[in-house]
Amino acid sequence: MAFRHFFHIFAGVTMKKVAIILVCLLLCAVAASAQESLLRKLGTFIDSMSVKGLDRRYIDAPERPWQIIARANVNQTILSMKSTGDMVGTKYSANPYLETEPSQYVGLWAGYRGYGVGYTVNVGGDKGSSLSFGATGGAYGVNVRIRTIQNDEPYLNLETDIIDEVNKDAWDKVQLNDPIRVKTLIADGYYLFNGKKFSYCAAYDQSVIQKRSAGSLMAGLMYNYTRIDYATDSNADLVYLMQGVGKVKLWQGSVGAGYAYNWVPARGLLVNIMAMPMLTFVNKLKMYGYSTNVEELLMDPYCWDQDLTDEEWDEWFYSRVHISPMAEKTFNSGLSIGFDARMSITYNIGRWFFNAYGQFNNIHYHQTDTHGYLNDWFVNTSIGIRL
Repeated sequence: MAFRHFFHIFAGVTMKKVAIILVCLLLCAVAASAQESLLRKLGTFIDSMSVKGLDRRYIDAPERPWQIIARANVNQTILSMKSTGDMVGTKYSANPYLETEPSQYVGLWAGYRGYGVGYTVNVGGDKGSSLSFGATGGAYGVNVRIRTIQNDEPYLNLETDIIDEVNKDAWDKVQLNDPIRVKTLIADGYYLFNGKKFSYCAAYDQSVIQKRSAGSLMAGLMYNYTRIDYATDSNADLVYLMQGVGKVKLWQGSVGAGYAYNWVPARGLLVNIMAMPMLTFVNKLKMYGYSTNVEELLMDPYCWDQDLTDEEWDEWFYSRVHISPMAEKTFNSGLSIGFDARMSITYNIGRWFFNAYGQFNNIHYHQTDTHGYLNDWFVNTSIGIRL
């Protein structure tokens, strides 16, 4: 009797567990089916958006929607600054010109019908990395690029009125002791007025194929954030020449209109060129001020000892020079004109494609005593396959 009672209890518990397991499996199956249905609907929606309104005589959408792209990248940043001030009672103007070494990056891009993400890492030149996002459709597109750069051995071309002609050559390429760090975030969006026949993504992410030559007027928006930081004790001389400015943050919003053209000289071959002047209507600048003891050291008689070698002077000066944080100032820099230019060459052969494209951005900023510009360019070469 006890054994039979135990068996009934055991059977009851087992049946309850089996029922719970079956219910869980059923719920998982329903959830998986719903998820698969949602992904299918999302894929169908993206597919339709990518080819919606296209003239298929000019633009073809490949059956395979995925693009896997291996990329190699070369980029460079050029920063020009202009400052006026007073050094030991003498008026001067300085025009520091920083040119980073061209840097090499490698990475991958993965996308579905023009929606994707890419990441590259440094393998040569200045340290840094780049993260990019893209969403391109028939008549629109949005691209975001985040770059970090650290120039460990920056060289500075310095033109200034306080340098005599005899020693001018020595200042043409001054090496800073500490890195200059630059971080940029550029987000741009565009609208094509001839999106039926012209495709931007055929030239830049290869999610579709341009079959015939066509061009289009474009309207564009751009947001730029740039941070330039060289505020260290060993760079105190540069901070001093820049009127105590050691770090700059820049926020810009721009609008522009331009033209792009896709030329198809042979089947599978595409050449694109795009140019767009940009009017910057939001130009916010934040400058971080630092005090230095440069002037105090320059007034020291030891500084002017003619018997000192360059190495002795550097050791004496840079072991004593320092900076101290002071006030921060934020102001609007006013309207300015910039420029966005791009060019691309693509060759399609079956599922494979080869591409090289470049981009150039010109960004300006200014305030009462300091102004300048930032030129940022890169060239990508890539090989990809559609899956």
